[in-house]
Amino acid sequence: MGKYEELAKKIVKEVGGKENVNSLTNCITRLRFKLKDESKANTEVLKNMDGVVTVMQAGGQYQVVIGNHVPDVRKDVDAVLGVLEPVADEGPKGNLFDRFVDMISGIFQPILAPLSAAGMLKGVNAILAFALGSSFSGSSTYAVFNAMGDGLFLFLPIFIGYTAMKKFGGSPFLGMMIASSLVYTGFIDGSATTTFAEAGGLNFFGIPFSIPAAGYGSTVMPIIAATAFSAFLEKQLRKIIPDVVKLFLVPFFTALIAIPLTFLVIGPVMNVVADGLGNGLLAVQAFNPIIFGAIVGFTWQILVMFGMHWALIPFVIISLSQGQPTSLLTGSGSVSFAQTGAVLAVMLKTKNLRLKELAIPAFISGIFGVTEPAIYGITLPKKKPFWASCIVGGVTGAIAMGLGIQAYQMGGLGIFRYTGTIAPDGNMRFAIYNMILDAAALCAGFALAWALGFKDDEPTVALSKEEAKLAATGQQKKLAKDEVFSPIAGNVLPLSEARDAAFSEGIMGKGLVIEPANGDIIAPFDGTVMTLFPTNHAIGLISENGTEVLIHIGIDTVQLEGEGFEAFVEQNAVVKKGDKLVHFDVQAIEEAGYNTQVPIIVTNTADYADVIATAEPSVKPGDVLITTVIAN
Repeated sequence: MGKYEELAKKIVKEVGGKENVNSLTNCITRLRFKLKDESKANTEVLKNMDGVVTVMQAGGQYQVVIGNHVPDVRKDVDAVLGVLEPVADEGPKGNLFDRFVDMISGIFQPILAPLSAAGMLKGVNAILAFALGSSFSGSSTYAVFNAMGDGLFLFLPIFIGYTAMKKFGGSPFLGMMIASSLVYTGFIDGSATTTFAEAGGLNFFGIPFSIPAAGYGSTVMPIIAATAFSAFLEKQLRKIIPDVVKLFLVPFFTALIAIPLTFLVIGPVMNVVADGLGNGLLAVQAFNPIIFGAIVGFTWQILVMFGMHWALIPFVIISLSQGQPTSLLTGSGSVSFAQTGAVLAVMLKTKNLRLKELAIPAFISGIFGVTEPAIYGITLPKKKPFWASCIVGGVTGAIAMGLGIQAYQMGGLGIFRYTGTIAPDGNMRFAIYNMILDAAALCAGFALAWALGFKDDEPTVALSKEEAKLAATGQQKKLAKDEVFSPIAGNVLPLSEARDAAFSEGIMGKGLVIEPANGDIIAPFDGTVMTLFPTNHAIGLISENGTEVLIHIGIDTVQLEGEGFEAFVEQNAVVKKGDKLVHFDVQAIEEAGYNTQVPIIVTNTADYADVIATAEPSVKPGDVLITTVIAN
């Protein structure tokens, strides 16, 4: 395993263990689990886990947001899970739209990165042909670049055959076999020069059929429908074919039935359906492209948060794979830069050193089109900067559609998407438009977020010249040790005696447990409230010296939905040692059947050489509870 082995083990455990995982995919920043029972996942534990940004549940998926390094985490999670046996996907319990989004995302997520890479290669080839002229466009180097870019699109059904069959719970390589038959180039007569279509048409045992003029290469819908049917057929055949010959006869009969049926019925029907759906979207867009762009631009980040943007992706791929430019995603192009501008405003305006530190990598990620760290970590918690970016995204989306910007191939995200808008003849007009709009979106996002402002908590402690210099570079002064004082009176127990395994096994970090003598929680040091749960049953703080502490009031008390808890501070508030944070009704919680233990955890334990808990059997507010030791 890699360096994320421990994080991977914790994630798998908290999603309910390997036995609760049906499937796992990932996008740019998220692990997307399909769980058998989402109620078995410890969502609150995952949300507060070091290395996890947040958790989203949408479209039948349990999404664990990691950040830009999710591919490396995915490898270690795969190693923990081992080989997952293909299982029939029961689909989300939501409506038909949720089911559709879940299906599309599961099929296209694994191949979206190579699709983007292929599109970028085609863009590079167009730039070189434009710059070097006919001497390059007639060369074998140009042909090799074309092969790099066009090869995946030409044989796209084979890639989809694998991912779709896996999504539907069938054998992925059988899906590739079925797809290969669709793009087979051997439908010719004995002369090897005249196609069957030219010689009188195709038939299967006398039943005539036809294939599209351009073949099934680059198509999407036929292979998706074919694999859905094949996965169902394969499952039924496994029930009736004896085990001794199942290995060979199941794929034999599945292919024997599914492939001819695809040529005769499934393929033609799905091509008609795909054309109808695509034309419907184009009709909506044509009704008023500027309004269409404004709607897409304003809502894009919200759609991404819930994974619903996948509803548009297949139609974009269908259009591009057929060699037709598309503007379905034009309205979303500059949204990431509007978001990045809003982050820059927060980064420069906030006096909260922790927030400033988080904003720097979020800003950098946004330039490359990855906005989840910005959304979840910066703008959404501050609210107004998020809505500022949505407003700017809507305006730039409308302008982009008004300019008629189109994509000619799949591109990357952020600045990497420019190659996708370069015309096959090398015309860079749309790419230049995008660059100008992106710069405008960044500036407008910054200006609007700055003007709207946000609630910020300025530290009240005067900084020394040395500390101010460190703060300006996003650093914190390192001390030999830091002390966490007791936030509550009561008896002290070792962490291993916590009634919740997430705490007792040290998953969240080192610490201890207090059996409370009363219901008042006070600040254990001078610092900032990083997290205050909506139910007020847990609060996360960071000291001025960087110690991060979670105070969790009671076990499973999240189920009380805030009953019996009252908060006296808000998230991002700056607090002084001894300030009252939360009051909880001990008696009411016990009468409701919940344990009132208060685990107190140093969640960034890994940053310290040691975390030392008090040896005293009981404490009162203000007593030294935990000491963190920094290595020299």
